[in-house]
Amino acid sequence: MTKNPKVVCLGGGHGLAATLGAMRTLTNQVTAVVTVADNGGSSGRLRSEFNSLPPGDLRMALAALCADDEWGRSWAEIMQYRFTSSGEMDNHAVGNLLLTALWDRDADPVKGLDRVGQLLKVVGRVLPMALEPLDIQGSFKTKKGIEIVRGQVEVSQAIGEVTELKLIPNQPEPTPEALKAIENADWITIGPGSWLSSVMPHFLLGKQAEKIQRSKAKKIMVFNLPDKNISDEYSGFSLEAHLQLVLDHIPDLNLDVALVDKALAQSEPGFNSLVETCGGEVMGFDLADSKQTFHHDKQKLSLAFSHIFG
Repeated sequence: MTKNPKVVCLGGGHGLAATLGAMRTLTNQVTAVVTVADNGGSSGRLRSEFNSLPPGDLRMALAALCADDEWGRSWAEIMQYRFTSSGEMDNHAVGNLLLTALWDRDADPVKGLDRVGQLLKVVGRVLPMALEPLDIQGSFKTKKGIEIVRGQVEVSQAIGEVTELKLIPNQPEPTPEALKAIENADWITIGPGSWLSSVMPHFLLGKQAEKIQRSKAKKIMVFNLPDKNISDEYSGFSLEAHLQLVLDHIPDLNLDVALVDKALAQSEPGFNSLVETCGGEVMGFDLADSKQTFHHDKQKLSLAFSHIFG
């Protein structure tokens, strides 16, 4: 394994946080590139009121990379703390408010994230995939015909087979620092997480998708767990369908490793063949958290990544 490799982790939500929690034990050159399409909960309310990036997934990424000392752990807890009240502050997370305050004052999302990163003594860096809030629009084939829904929450709740996904606005500008990190990376991880709303947006952003495709970095795609409680909107579909959806947008994607839970490693011959056509191999490990089997265990992920890095 290259000592202290440069790793870019693409995703959003709990899946990305698990990957970051694992990766921070292997290198301090970690860059999280995070989706910015959330329109629900505290993030959605702040986004709507201040026309800002939705802070929630970015907050979770920062918390996952906090320094592993008393200062870092305490600030990670503070960032994740949510108010409970009968008023307008209900369910707002402290970290969401802090990020929104900095963005509102300085109008510079990257600067604000870097300042909070310094406060938390994060290992690595957290960046948004774009500098403006995005929406996801999906077309779904249902018994009644094609249904078009817009918004991350709405897409996550849609029923039917997805026939089209796109970002609104069309082809927004990616974050320059994120493109540079992808270009210079030794490794790129993709996933796990909600496939349509956390993973796929990275392949819908044209210039970023091109950078991923052209990057010389080795690429690991982390697939979701087999637990029936998984929050992936695409959970009813096969691993092969998950990968094919990505390839529909980047047909020439080179993939080195498809990382799956050991329970799925030999479950789909078609998936294994599709991974091979991408130049990669399927690797199965015990990845599930023993208490929350629909979440990846950070220590188990760390062991898997360490094995893959060699």
